[in-house]
Amino acid sequence: MDITEHTLRTSRHTTGYLAAGPEDGLPIIFVHGWPELSISWRHQLPVFAGIGFRAIAPDMRGYGRSSTYPNSDAFTQREIVADMIELLDHLGADQAVWVGHDWGAPVVWNLAAHHPDRCRAVANLCVPYYTIEAGWDHLISLVNRDIYPADQYPAGQWDYQLFYQENLERAVEVFDADPYRVAKALFRKGNPEGAGQPSATSTIRANNGWFGGADVPPDFPADGDVVTESDLRTYAAALTGNGFFGPDSWYVNHEANAEYTTEAVNGGQLTMPVLFLAARYDYTCECVDSALAEPMRARCHDLSEHVIDSGHWMAQEKPAEVNAALVGWLRDRVGDYWPGAH
Repeated sequence: MDITEHTLRTSRHTTGYLAAGPEDGLPIIFVHGWPELSISWRHQLPVFAGIGFRAIAPDMRGYGRSSTYPNSDAFTQREIVADMIELLDHLGADQAVWVGHDWGAPVVWNLAAHHPDRCRAVANLCVPYYTIEAGWDHLISLVNRDIYPADQYPAGQWDYQLFYQENLERAVEVFDADPYRVAKALFRKGNPEGAGQPSATSTIRANNGWFGGADVPPDFPADGDVVTESDLRTYAAALTGNGFFGPDSWYVNHEANAEYTTEAVNGGQLTMPVLFLAARYDYTCECVDSALAEPMRARCHDLSEHVIDSGHWMAQEKPAEVNAALVGWLRDRVGDYWPGAH
């Protein structure tokens, strides 16, 4: 199944995106997170295109072939959701099934909460509803204090996000020093031995940054179970081209994002079919033993949940399991949207 490159240009933003499947197929749109790219969904696009969907994966604001901006306040959820509505309009569709991961998940949750009429159904990987998009204070209230005592880990596993807020220029400088090494260091499979232990993201500030205060990322071996050398080179080229300022700026708009959350329709209650895939070995977005997913369960009226034995980069580490879960949910809960159902 061919995957083709496309570009949407409007007066406010440019979005590059990948597409596969019949042009008149029902759209399913895959939304990536940090520090990724549309190719993060390379294992999903051909599968759903083969079923008959119009499978779409945009480069998000600040990434790849999409516009980036010199000011951090250009990377609020409000602006990013507007990008996605423009994309849906461009596709000529009233609705789509939206699938998100990492920072793409809050985007999809916000689409569902603010534009439910444009969402036939939504599915998200790793990041549950009403967590990071609801603002900093709310996020901290969900920290598992059995693992992160408040006196030792006041921000819990979300400490790394404070590093961006307090040291954005430094964070960008170190990542920009070698995006290829950053990609090799980050894209790694889950480790079952980390269960019940503090996530590495809980000590970023104490360690003076992601790489212990180093000016250049260390040269870790690549994890071939998650990415190929070709994948790494594609990520690195895109991150070199745009730089990390845009991607990192997604982390510094908690106050504006929290305000946006208060504007959700229906009090933020979601009535469309929702699927959440939790990663068993994702110890930052830990949803198996903590209360992180409880706000989602209280706000989603047609919720399906499934745990994948995976680390954070679920769609790349365990693509067959992710695809099977999505396909089963779509057939079960969104059957009228299935290609050929009409």
